[in-house]
Amino acid sequence: MTYRISYDDGRAREAVKRSEYYCTEFEAMRRARQLLEEGDHHGISLHDASGSVLTGIRLELKLGLAVTD
Repeated sequence: MTYRISYDDGRAREAVKRSEYYCTEFEAMRRARQLLEEGDHHGISLHDASGSVLTGIRLELKLGLAVTD
């Protein structure tokens, strides 16, 4: 199954939507965690081939990150 991570590249002057593809859920989750921890990217979402999408707090909870106000 293919996993896709989509996010806005916060470093560009204009919002540029980026997508990256991974063969395993583990690789995709590791990259999503990295993007969240860097804090430079916005609108991070994880898609799988079945159509499931994780975004926002649901993604953070799946990764085990502390949800703060």
